[in-house]
Parts: sequence; structure tokens; C-alpha cells
Amino acid sequence: MVGTQLLRRLGVSALGLKNGPHRVRVTRDLRVPVEDGVDLLADHYAPEGVDRPPTILVRSPYGRRGPFGLMCGQAFASHGFQAVVQSVRGGFGSGGVFMPLDERDDGLATVAWLKSQPWFGETFAMHGPSYLGYVQWAVAAEAGPELKALSMQVTASQFRDAINVGGTFALEATLTWVDLTARMKHPLSGLTTGYMSPRRARRAALSGRPLGELDLLATGEQQRFFQDLLVNGPDTPFWDRRDFSPAVAKVTAPVNMTGGWYDIFLPWQLKDYAALRAAGHRPYLTIGPWFHADQQMMRRSVREAIGWFRAHLLDDPSDLREQPVRVFVTGAGEWREFPDWPVPGLRPQQWRLQPDGGLSPEEPPESEPTAYRYDPAHPTPFLGGPALLGDNRPVADQRRLEARRDVLTFTSAPLERDVEVIGPVAAELFARSTREHTDFVVRLCDVDPGGVSLNLCEGMRRLVPADGGEDAPDDAPDPDGVRRVAVELWPAGHRFAAGHRIRVQVASGAYPRVARNAGTGEPIGTAARLVAAGQEVFHTPGRASSITLPVLPASRG
Repeated sequence: MVGTQLLRRLGVSALGLKNGPHRVRVTRDLRVPVEDGVDLLADHYAPEGVDRPPTILVRSPYGRRGPFGLMCGQAFASHGFQAVVQSVRGGFGSGGVFMPLDERDDGLATVAWLKSQPWFGETFAMHGPSYLGYVQWAVAAEAGPELKALSMQVTASQFRDAINVGGTFALEATLTWVDLTARMKHPLSGLTTGYMSPRRARRAALSGRPLGELDLLATGEQQRFFQDLLVNGPDTPFWDRRDFSPAVAKVTAPVNMTGGWYDIFLPWQLKDYAALRAAGHRPYLTIGPWFHADQQMMRRSVREAIGWFRAHLLDDPSDLREQPVRVFVTGAGEWREFPDWPVPGLRPQQWRLQPDGGLSPEEPPESEPTAYRYDPAHPTPFLGGPALLGDNRPVADQRRLEARRDVLTFTSAPLERDVEVIGPVAAELFARSTREHTDFVVRLCDVDPGGVSLNLCEGMRRLVPADGGEDAPDDAPDPDGVRRVAVELWPAGHRFAAGHRIRVQVASGAYPRVARNAGTGEPIGTAARLVAAGQEVFHTPGRASSITLPVLPASRG
């Protein structure tokens, strides 16, 4: 027992976390019955010498031992909490078949079981990143008054929009996650799966095969969830039981959110924050310079969660910061604290694309559009950007990408003084295409005096033909075939230093981050015929394509 205690404490230290003062007793493989007769397995961590303290519930598809057991079990229990770390159905000994994103019923059954245990101390909280955060939203509005706090990282109450970002299909992240979960079935799988999944997924995505065959290439067999995603767009009933965003405003337990500027879920995490604020709640929000599975973020989030749980389960707010919103400003290398998000007092500043490849707040002159050709047989790649497992660097020099003929760049003059941007970023393109089915990608970059162009944030939009009805969408073509394309980019927190330049990229692909647009309108899972698109971007009075940046008033470009 002493040796096991020591090993667990050493494991917590190795993860960069601080052990608490309590020795921890662990009971393995508790059986949690759910409604359809399946048993889910859970490990129970309890601090010795503490009578029925509050419990932290963690539900995971990635196993309940190893790093997750140390971070979510041992660490919390050593600080005086009980912790229950459960494997969701279909993996690591839990019964049934894994049903991705269908977590409400099992989650509520687990909460009911938790409350019935003789060691339950009348209050509990939930914790975890990504899918472990999503399962919190699945039950939080119905978990009862015993739920006193939520701590969630790089997650959202619905994954639909992150999978179908801007109407495109987030190919690489989705395929990587499908491969990851398909292989994580036994205790040792986590040792190699997380390392190999991005490589298998990328090889499959770059094979050129139709999307409907890629799960077989990556995992060795067809995966039902991946196939379901290919045939169920964002507006289909498939998502009804997998979208918990309507219940966010009903959650009364205090919520602590952690996100990353390069996380795949950040825009939708911030929508959850906005829903809580609109309902009169005061969630805490931290956004750092992190991608989805960033280990620095994981370590910081556990430390913050301990303080959050002490405040709301033990009535000790001494570790809470004064301001609820804390963000890291890249370019400045500084943390900032604010009372709310979006940051109060921001001044939206519109930068317009210019016909000579310039970028300026000024109205562009009369000019012809800038044209390029997008060929899905040789799709425009991506360098950097929101990442799942960090196999690709989230920030990268864009010059190799910007040298391509299918990427347009629009760049400001060197800035006379610092310009600080914190908040949502949006673009408006006036564009014309030879294809009714096409994509547009907009990316914001910082160009230093040496010419290095670093990506900050991006967004994409998939266009489909207008139906011609009375309620025509905003992007319906005008009599000249020009469409107004609104693109919501990831938010940003960045200082453009004096002497740097602001750059906007416009393209029609980010492959394989998102699936290429075949140009034909055929179902994405089976589309094999590829048709090139001739694209035009307008920058003229009345059709001034632009990007809108949330600039702090002290900044002037």
C-alpha cells in the first residue's frame, strides 16, 4: 500500500501537479448499473481521515487509469475531495457499445447511483476536458441541487458545429477522434493510440479516396459514428439528442471554463459562456495560447479546478481571482483580466481588402475583382490552426502557403503603433464563383518586419445554391452572380506590434483540416467527381470585402 501511494503521488508530481496533504484510498472497478442493464465501471478515490467530503465526478471514454486517474482521481482526493472516475460504456471494461455523444441517460443514471452511495457527502461537482466536459453538459441541467460546481475545458454543449464548421466537414480532427476512440478498448491502448491516431488519420485523409472509405483506411474497419456524420448534416434529427445547448441557460451550478485560442471548440464554448451570462450567471473563463490537448492547459486547469471546487464545495474562495475573465494576449506575451466576454469597451474596426493586395480601413477604389482558381484535385492545404492532438503546430509560418496561386493575400502597411485585438473576428467577402457549391476560407495573420507571416485565427464557409424562394439567404447571388459571404473566424487575443503588418488570406480550401469541396454538390461521403472553381473576390465601393477586428480603444492602427 505504501509503495502504491508513493507511486501515485510521484505520478501526480510528474504531471506537473501539486499533491495535497491527504493519503488516498482507491477502490477499483465499482459497478454502476444503468437503465438498459449495462454496468459501467468506475474507480473511487477517497482521502483518508475525512468523513464523506464532496465528490468530483469524471466520466471518460479514454480510460480511468493512467494520466486521467492521476489528474482526475489522485490529485483531487489528495486535496480532500472524493473522486469517481468512470469509463463510459463500451470501453475499458464498461459494458455495452460506445455510442458517441449519446451520454444523457448513462450520465443521469451515474448521478443517481452516486447519490445512493453510503460514502456520498451530499454535494458533488464534475470536471474534465473535451468529451469529459461534453458529458457534463449532457446532465448538468437535470443533475439536481446536489450539483454545486462544474469545471470544464476545451469543450462545448454541442459538437455539431465544430464537426460541420461553417458548413464544411472537419475531416482530420473528426477522423483522428474516431480512430482514437475505436482503438481505446483496453488498459494499454492509451500508450500508443494517442501518438499514432493523427498519423493514421492524416494518411487516410490524404489518400484521395472518397470520405466514406476513410474510416476503414484509418481504423481497419468501418465506423458507424463516422458514417452517420457523413449522412447527417447539422440540421438533421440525428443531432437532437446530442445537442445540449438549449439547456445551458438552465444550469445553475457555477461553471469554470478553460479554452485555448487554437482549440477546435473555442467559438462554441464562448456561445455557452454567453448563454450563461444571458441567464444571469457569472461563469469564469480562461483562454490561453493552447491547442485542444495541450498539456500546459491540462495542468493549469486541474490547479484552477481545485480552487474552484474549494470555493463552491468547501466555502473557501481564497484561491479565486477577482475578475472572472482571464485571457492570454499573444504578441504581447501577457495575461489580462476583464469583467466579461466580449471584453467591454471594444471598438470594432473594419479593414477592407484593396485591389493592389493591400489592407486598409479606407474604402477601396473602383476596381476589377481579384481572381484565382481552386482545384479540388490539388486542394489548398493548411499550415497551422486549431488542432486536436497537436500533431500539427497550431502556429506556423504561412509564407509557403501564401506563395500558392490559389491563395490571395491582402496586407496592411506597417503599423505606426501597437494594435491590440481581443474578441470575436468576422469577415465579409463579396465573391463570385463558377460553381454553386464552393468554399471560402479566411485567415488572419501577423507579418513581422522580416516577412514571417504567423496565423492567428481562421474561419470557413461552405456555399450551396440558393433555393430561389422568398426567404433567400444572405449569401444568395445578386443579378451579377456575386454573393455576400459572411465568415465567422475564431476569436483572437493578440497584439500587432508597431512595425508589423496585418494580413488576410483568402482561399477555398484548408485540406485536410476540412474536407475538400468537390464542386458538384454530391453527398460528401461518396463524391468522386472533382470540378475546379473559378473564384473572384471583389474590393470596390458597394462590394468592399473586409475583416472586422475588435480593437481595444487604446490601440490605433
